[in-house]
Amino acid sequence: MADADDSRESLLRREYLSQTARIRWHELQAWYARGCVIEVDGELDLIEIAVQLGLDNTALFEQLTGAGRVVPMSEERALAWYEANPEVWAVVAPPWVLVQQRAEPAL
Repeated sequence: MADADDSRESLLRREYLSQTARIRWHELQAWYARGCVIEVDGELDLIEIAVQLGLDNTALFEQLTGAGRVVPMSEERALAWYEANPEVWAVVAPPWVLVQQRAEPAL
C-alpha cells in the first residue's frame, strides 16, 4: 500500500509542477469570483501544499488553516492585490487555485 501512496504522491507532484506558473492577479479574477482561490503563505512550498491537498491530508490542513498559513483569499487581500496586480505563483488543484506571493530576492 505504501508503494501505491508513493506512486500517487509522485504523480500528483509531477502534475501540479506542470500546472504551476507565475500569473498576474487580474487573470485570476474569475476563479476568485467563484470562491476557488486559496492563499498559501510565501514561506511554504506551494507544490507540496497542492500535493497534500490532493492526498486529502486533513490533519496538515487543519494545522495550516488554524495558523493562518493556508486560507481562503480574503476580500481585503483580493482588493489590495487587484489594485497592485502583482505577479503571483499559482497552481491549479481542482477545484481550487492555490496562490502565493513571494518576496523578490534582494539583488
